[in-house]
Amino acid sequence: MFAAERRQLILEMVRANGAVSLRELARVVQTSEVTVRRDVRALEAEGLLDRRHGGAVLPGGFTRESGFPQKSHLATAEKTAIADLAASLVEEGEAIVVGAGTTTQELARRLARVPGLTVVTNSLLVAQALAHANRVEVVMTGGTLRGSNYALVGSGAEQSLQGLRVSRAFLSGSGLTAERGLSTSNMLSASVDRALVQAAAEVVVLADHTKLGTDTMFQTVPTDLITRLVTDEPPAHDDRAATELQALADQGVQIAVAGASASSGTGGDPLPAGRQPRRDVPLPGPRRGQVVPGSGPQLRSATVMGEQPQAERARVADLRRR
Repeated sequence: MFAAERRQLILEMVRANGAVSLRELARVVQTSEVTVRRDVRALEAEGLLDRRHGGAVLPGGFTRESGFPQKSHLATAEKTAIADLAASLVEEGEAIVVGAGTTTQELARRLARVPGLTVVTNSLLVAQALAHANRVEVVMTGGTLRGSNYALVGSGAEQSLQGLRVSRAFLSGSGLTAERGLSTSNMLSASVDRALVQAAAEVVVLADHTKLGTDTMFQTVPTDLITRLVTDEPPAHDDRAATELQALADQGVQIAVAGASASSGTGGDPLPAGRQPRRDVPLPGPRRGQVVPGSGPQLRSATVMGEQPQAERARVADLRRR
């Protein structure tokens, strides 16, 4: 494929999806990420798109929301790894809320094995994934169906969440930055997500590395309300994602990093020799308004909970250097 043909295809993908990772672009145009990165730089110089944290987005600083069919095929290996790690945080007999999204749908499939669980959701896809789980109770909000992501939104959904209290909320979104927190491109979805957050003692955000550093129109969860971020290992060259992770950690967000399989057929790169996916990086000390150990439901650490604060911060700094 000639450079002009590659760049036209890249531009069409970005226009269709709003945001596409370099990894996915390289898979579709059947070339290396190095070549794709060069094409993206050329297109950015022409003002046709903007580069973002190992990917490309529509120009103008804010990405628009992709439809469910497009999102379901993006970063599939990463979403699987994130869902596996997030599911390990859920304990038997808990009551949780799970928001709409392709990553939370993957989480729901794994929650079907947790006995005594109660899941409150506004997502038809989450409810469907749990429909045949004998020992899981599913509670759905009311509201108006939003067909693009199979979620219930509007005043009916928000009113049904009033007075609800659960241990934690698992949410996804269109973008995540240390400055604004989690955001989405749709006003109705953002409003329901804020209501889900109000119902939970802790907030766990599920976001793959392609969403790190992306800012969209409507804020759903400010950074100081995010208890933990579950994400995947950014590529070694993705300085923006690593920088954003460090900034989130500096603001007190606990970072849990899951390794994604490189053999899943999604164009993922294997981790360099000697690099192992870190399973958990807890930050020392609660932030203002955060649940203190012993005073409420606690998130379980995936691996490391006994390290000293300096060592914990060093792990996040190491991620940034790599």
